[in-house]
Amino acid sequence: MSQKVIVRRLADMEVPLAETCGESRRLITAADETVAGLHVVHIVDALPHYHDHTAEIYYILSGAGRMRVGDEVFEVEPGTAIYIPPGTVHASKGDYVTVVVCVPPFDPDDQFVVEEVEEAPESE
Repeated sequence: MSQKVIVRRLADMEVPLAETCGESRRLITAADETVAGLHVVHIVDALPHYHDHTAEIYYILSGAGRMRVGDEVFEVEPGTAIYIPPGTVHASKGDYVTVVVCVPPFDPDDQFVVEEVEEAPESE
């Protein structure tokens, strides 16, 4: 695989995709044959889920909320970064926009919604 430079602008992205975490604009994806993916996601209610093979890094750009990662709950606001290892259940509530870096790039077949896990608590 030869590496290439990829330049995309959020303003040029089409309508966001509805997904487990909210509305996502996927700027860098597995189709780009890169080692990581990058999404900008508007989260309101993210269902509890995990990824077997993908690590994620969330960086909050705007808004606020709460994110449950494993057994812990974190307040999130602009400037917050959270690393989520593969296999870790996570969910969110609030209203915020985040950059999500996925390593390797996001694969829809590697996302598993978990019904029995308590959802993240409501934002205060």
